[in-house]
Amino acid sequence: MTETGLTLRERKKLRTRRALVEEALRLFSEQGFAETTLDELVDSVEVSQRTFFRNFTSKEDVALAPERELWAAYMADIESRPADGLALADFQEILFTAVAGMAEGWERRFVVSRALCDRTPALVASSLEHCAQVTDRVVGRLARGDRDRELLLRLTFELMLSAWRWALRQWSAAYEDGAGPGREELYERMRTAFATIPRVAALTGSQARVGLAG
Repeated sequence: MTETGLTLRERKKLRTRRALVEEALRLFSEQGFAETTLDELVDSVEVSQRTFFRNFTSKEDVALAPERELWAAYMADIESRPADGLALADFQEILFTAVAGMAEGWERRFVVSRALCDRTPALVASSLEHCAQVTDRVVGRLARGDRDRELLLRLTFELMLSAWRWALRQWSAAYEDGAGPGREELYERMRTAFATIPRVAALTGSQARVGLAG
């Protein structure tokens, strides 16, 4: 989210939220997720716990904020479109758009968050739960109670998610090695992963683009 078009109060709230994310990722990375208390975090940012809970529901929520911001933007785009006619290529396009719309510095925060998640079981569980919730929301929004359509949508969306996870692993590994690749490098890996999906579909005798019009 950018500050363009926001009121002064909204800008202040957004800056407080970002400060909490930045400091949480620093403290969790340096001290450990379980070892860092909420009191330490809010004291470091000089806000109250009440302010924290206006922005986040838990320590897990703030630690995974870069990921959740991305999927919130993704869902907002999905929900703005007609439910009929979306296909695999649309799911991919919307993800490119969501990544492009993230605020400056998002890629660095995202990589730090993912590295923290990878070594913290509580965050792995929270991330998986959130992914399942996003999938359910996408499928529920588009399936409209049609069970056959629901299955097709779920398999299509999860195929895209598998390609996305591969792209992220490749990109994050390069980032952590010190190269510091930006979003263009992430887009490149996404394009590579998504371009492989038709070959996967061919293995099962499916079509590369799955039409979902009801």
